Amino acid sequence: MFDFHLFLSAVFGWPLFQGAIITVLLCAAVQITSLLISLGTASLATSPRWWMRKLIAAYVWLFRGTPALLVLLFIWNGLPQLFSIFRSPWFSPFLAAYIALTLIQVAYVTEVLRSAYGAVGLGQREGAQALGLRRWHVFTYVVLPQALRIATPALVNELISLLKTTSLATVISLTELMTVSSLAIATSFRFLEWYTAVLVYYLTMVAVLTIIQSKVEQIFSKGYSR
Repeated sequence: MFDFHLFLSAVFGWPLFQGAIITVLLCAAVQITSLLISLGTASLATSPRWWMRKLIAAYVWLFRGTPALLVLLFIWNGLPQLFSIFRSPWFSPFLAAYIALTLIQVAYVTEVLRSAYGAVGLGQREGAQALGLRRWHVFTYVVLPQALRIATPALVNELISLLKTTSLATVISLTELMTVSSLAIATSFRFLEWYTAVLVYYLTMVAVLTIIQSKVEQIFSKGYSR
């Protein structure tokens, strides 16, 4: 039988809430870092220098083709083997997950932004240059605002995927949602109640992100016909 009291205790209890906080912090840190890096890498992906385009394409190919679980294990177990500095106490599971997921997320966000940059009409760039704007100003004031409007749905979709991917960090003992639920199940053997509670947390976080996506799209769509 489903123990509804245990389910409510799990949903409103501190352990899962603490795990959810770690999940959200990890997801936010990775997404912000990835977005900032990808603003540059996506621009380099459209560079007139062929070797620069090939370099970015190779990076994207590598981290889009490698399973996230393998990257996590490589960072957590492989880096300390290669470099002694990573054997220090400061190299925590959170930091390892942050590095691994950022490497992966940069590859995906780079492709999203590269496509968004390409969707901005060439005539707008040429018009801005004809007005005397420098290349950096053209990118900042003309290309980037329009590209972000175009890329917003895809970026939020990647963020939702990242939120769920953080559950893989349980293999390196990060105390996020899945790890907390696994520890609780190991002592209570109540699988259904704890997994359902975790499901409620994930669905709630995705619902919040969907609402944020709608609000951001409304802001970026001002001045554009629907």
